[in-house]
Amino acid sequence: MTQTLSFAFIILWSSAFITSKIIVESSSPFAALSFRFVIVALGFLLFSIYLKEKIFVKKKFILEACLSGILFHGLYLGGVFFAFSLGLSATIGALIVSLQPILTNIFAGPILKEEVSWRQWIGITLGFSGTCMVLGYDIGENISLIAVLSSIVALLAATTATIWQKKLSNKLPLPISNFYQAIGASIFLFFIMLIFEDAYINFTFNFILSMSWQIIVVSFGAFTILMYLIKIGTASKTSNLFFLVPPVSALMAWFFLGETISNFDLLGLLVSSIGVFIATRARESQ
Repeated sequence: MTQTLSFAFIILWSSAFITSKIIVESSSPFAALSFRFVIVALGFLLFSIYLKEKIFVKKKFILEACLSGILFHGLYLGGVFFAFSLGLSATIGALIVSLQPILTNIFAGPILKEEVSWRQWIGITLGFSGTCMVLGYDIGENISLIAVLSSIVALLAATTATIWQKKLSNKLPLPISNFYQAIGASIFLFFIMLIFEDAYINFTFNFILSMSWQIIVVSFGAFTILMYLIKIGTASKTSNLFFLVPPVSALMAWFFLGETISNFDLLGLLVSSIGVFIATRARESQ
């Protein structure tokens, strides 16, 4: 069951990088995200009511969930969308964010008291090396430094959010947690939109199709799977799945967006994939 969910998460999460690239062609990044999470919040509210979940919980839990939403959806997705709006490719964006397992494994020990084996560190090192191979080869031309820095902000936010969510994972039912996360994200993104951009959305066919995919499949599907995997597993093991996002995103970007993949890119992606296999298998064998 867990392996099936992990596979589904990788496919669905990788698709978000492709649809994000399409969305920012027809909208400003923060306007699109603010619009998305207003709808997501409404969806999780209706789902929670259907399940007869208690909506009004302790104020402390609401604030904690909202902070998680700001980290996951506001800063992480905001950073990714902004980088794409500056022309960063879906493949490079996915690669930078895929460094998250390294940071999560570093901090999971002292913060969450999770043990990381030497075999797992070997896998993490390979995953990092593969990412550097592709990023180091591609970063020389036509890549905005601001776009790269924006992706790094997304990386740090995703790492912090994963550890934070692990500490909170047993406090609220998933639909309620996701509802308040979406509320926190939509409010945060709305103010960022007002302050930093000339907001616009063109409701083109591609925008509607991509946004619908992100709301229904990514927010309701992939993100819920991620929250569940964090809840039942360790933060370090779950984060290692992100190393597999770049290979899948690269193939999707090649197929749907026409982005090029060099032989050196493929070699780097292969090294990353081997790394995540070793890292996750090492954890399972303990």
